[in-house]
Amino acid sequence: MTLSDEEIKRLFRIRRTVMQMLRDRGYFVGDFEINMSKEQFIAKFGENMKREDLVINKALRNDSSDQIYVFFPDEQKVGVKTMKTYTNRMKSENVFRAILVVQQNLTPFARTCIQEISAKFHLEVFQLLVGTIQLLVGGLGGGGLQIMVIGGEGCGCECGSGVPYSEDKVVRQTDGINVLLFLLFIIQEAELLVNIKEHVLVPEHQVLTNEEKKTLLKRYTVKETQLPRIQVTDPIARYYGLKRGQVVKIIRPSETAGRYVTYRYVV
Repeated sequence: MTLSDEEIKRLFRIRRTVMQMLRDRGYFVGDFEINMSKEQFIAKFGENMKREDLVINKALRNDSSDQIYVFFPDEQKVGVKTMKTYTNRMKSENVFRAILVVQQNLTPFARTCIQEISAKFHLEVFQLLVGTIQLLVGGLGGGGLQIMVIGGEGCGCECGSGVPYSEDKVVRQTDGINVLLFLLFIIQEAELLVNIKEHVLVPEHQVLTNEEKKTLLKRYTVKETQLPRIQVTDPIARYYGLKRGQVVKIIRPSETAGRYVTYRYVV
């Protein structure tokens, strides 16, 4: 089915925002991918493009082994078959995180799909980010799959199993064995039509590394919890994929000092 010009324009804008977001998160993205025109976009994917053709695979600039996938499902209501296809692909290629760009928010139908996954793949549910739905997908020994759902506010599921979570990887212990899990973030297309970071009122944000965070706390002799806070559900925090416990540096222009720097602790 040929997409309308309006739909092609929509997908073009969404994919460009995703590329900008990946670059800002530290993934290797070329300028030509950011600056691609709509005509070049159509020439690359064709007028009869499908959403699934827009899949993206990128590696971190400082660690080429740490990769991410961005999937664009064709169906409006993503079901078990599609999620299993993506998780099998991630497992086979040793890619431990992905973003799933969906056309609609999770509906009661989608939650039914999650229940089906739970019955087949030993699903566990817990709360990590309020207001957003995410999936954690992990490979277990023996070729099996384990799907873990991170529920958000209004997700309609029981949350709070307390699975250990770290900045780089998610690890759970099963019978004393550490099991590496895969992160699959779900984002609605509508959230990616505009890059909020480019708004004139949004100041520059820089995510501190663990070492930079330690240096900051030592310099000012403060605890991380004494810093001003930013919610993990803040649009900018979601854009950068910030996690609880991280610190972000915010740089604002100042008429007197040239620039004004503050730090915020992600909660």
